Amino acid sequence: MSAQSLSPRSSVFSQFYALTKPRVVQLIVFCALIGMVLAVPGLPGWAELRLMLIGSVGIWLVAGAAAAFNCIVEKGIDAKMKRTAWRPTAKGELSDVQTLLFSAVLCAAGSALLYVWVNPLTMWLTFATFVGYAVIYTVILKPLTPQNIVIGGASGAMPPVLGWSTMTGDVGPEALILFLIIFLWTPPHFWALALYRVEDYRKSGLPMLPVTHGNAFTRLQILLYTLILFAACLMPFVYRMSSWIYLAAAVVLNIGFFFYAFKLWRHYSDELARKTFRFSLIHLSVLFAALLLDHYLL
Repeated sequence: MSAQSLSPRSSVFSQFYALTKPRVVQLIVFCALIGMVLAVPGLPGWAELRLMLIGSVGIWLVAGAAAAFNCIVEKGIDAKMKRTAWRPTAKGELSDVQTLLFSAVLCAAGSALLYVWVNPLTMWLTFATFVGYAVIYTVILKPLTPQNIVIGGASGAMPPVLGWSTMTGDVGPEALILFLIIFLWTPPHFWALALYRVEDYRKSGLPMLPVTHGNAFTRLQILLYTLILFAACLMPFVYRMSSWIYLAAAVVLNIGFFFYAFKLWRHYSDELARKTFRFSLIHLSVLFAALLLDHYLL
């Protein structure tokens, strides 16, 4: 969704919908769904499909609530940044009270859905993720430390764990491997964005790594993280969660990510940083899609 998507005459529904950061939430639900599917041996039955649907809706609601709360906290920062200045809270189209009430309703509805129709563990894990992102990351870590995205990435890495617990009522090692992959993927993904948006972050006053440690240091960190991520992405195969289909996809995707990171490290340009950021999104989506394909074909 872009600045043009929300004109002054846009509907109230569109404004509230924009608060949920739909693209981000879609990726969250997709990753949670991967966790759900992998937790079920073979094809799911009707009862399992129903549970997946309810779990996905509940997770979507709580994730949307966290995104809306984030918009309240960061409305001043959002207004200073071109990438986020279009948000209804930044433009003053929705008040803090309206946004807070919207966030509370979504969180309560999602939590109730998960507690009653899924299981209490998933509800508490999802609520903890809400607190981790909306409060610990947004309010505490983001304005205080350039390692905010590393530490706060734990919240963003939770969706597969939530999906796994939805179907099993517990957290298995397979879910933790998926958590680790997203946790290590987040810093190089986000820092590639921060590199070409560095002036926005400098104006906002946020201590993002390119602002506090410079362009060259950030590029080196991206490169090193892609190497660690490569190793983590092999773990599903090593642990026998998957077979050669996933392994082939993981190797190709991680070589591609490392290639972009290496080029970025050697010769920086904003355009290359944008390409690295875009490829990181393809990397995670295709990686998990390959894991899903592998699960059903072999």
